[in-house]
Amino acid sequence: MSSFVVALDVGGTSMKGGLVARSGEILRIDRRATPRDRGPAAVVEEIRSFIGDLAAAGGGTPEGVGLAVPGLVTADTALYSANIGWRGVPAADFVPLDVPVMLGHDVRTGGLAESVLGAGRELSDFLFLPIGTGIAGAVIVNGEPYGGTAGWGGEIGHIPVFPQGEPCACGQVGCLETYASASAVARRYAARLAAASSGNTATGTAFSPETTVPAGTAASSGTAAPAGTAVSSGTAAPALTGTAAPTDEAVPPAPATAERIAALTAAGDPVARQVWDDAVEALSLALATYTLLLDPSAIILGGGLAEAGPLLSVPLTERLRNRLTFRDAPPLRQAALGVNAGMLGAALLGWRAAGFTDAGTEWSLDVLKSPRVA
Repeated sequence: MSSFVVALDVGGTSMKGGLVARSGEILRIDRRATPRDRGPAAVVEEIRSFIGDLAAAGGGTPEGVGLAVPGLVTADTALYSANIGWRGVPAADFVPLDVPVMLGHDVRTGGLAESVLGAGRELSDFLFLPIGTGIAGAVIVNGEPYGGTAGWGGEIGHIPVFPQGEPCACGQVGCLETYASASAVARRYAARLAAASSGNTATGTAFSPETTVPAGTAASSGTAAPAGTAVSSGTAAPALTGTAAPTDEAVPPAPATAERIAALTAAGDPVARQVWDDAVEALSLALATYTLLLDPSAIILGGGLAEAGPLLSVPLTERLRNRLTFRDAPPLRQAALGVNAGMLGAALLGWRAAGFTDAGTEWSLDVLKSPRVA
């Protein structure tokens, strides 16, 4: 096998690993569970084992290793992860080989991949916003991720968008992540549906049953959108009636997922539309603030919620335009690398650790998108 690096994207649930050649060809790709239920030491040991197995499968010694990990991180130390529980783990502890290694923050590493290889390839300054179980951003400045003074840069998911809104797990109130993450959309839909079934329409909703929403106004959580702002479907969001949608009692309801709620929104389900509209409103508020502060050339949307395509991007684009009254809104783009973004960013780190600072500039996007992680 040709020279390669080991690239590993470590998440709280699973790890995506691969071998990536100097040409950008993905030589091998695999996935393993992250055993965080067994404690941080077990996770470190599983990472070591995974890297060792990937290197052995390559039939030689890798040129380097790149790891994308959650939490606070420097290039040579995983400082802290609330999700996994480790503190102060040196990069060398993750690797059972005597090769160069470089660490990167998981979301910023995905943003690096989109910058060098994907939807931000010709852009110097943009926001990479993966919307998944949670929301974090990668602030790309002059083509490189910016983490701030202490590594907290990009925590856009914890910008309070509705100061009188719902509590967030972080301890603040009304955070973007509480309204617009995939998990929040699923949670809020289930809560509203349960409230409607019990006749308590105020539970988990932004409006009381008596509140009416003026035509052409977005239904937001805790604040009304400016007049003339479009809602997701192009019409006013209907008020909840307090009556659950008819269901067949013999068939248990399907679990609430962001994908299902997107489909229900597209089909005109009133509860789903209101939850979806709240998510769009929250995103428009956060992205308007980000745009006014940093003036990005584009906003690149990734993660599961972005897979809804125009159902999200069309109303969000319109809402953002309406908020930015005196300037143009940055264009919204779909991320190009999908589930491989973190792993490919880790590959870039691996090649940089090995001394190839220009890695990725000649890689073909068609090669990068195949194979996909199962």
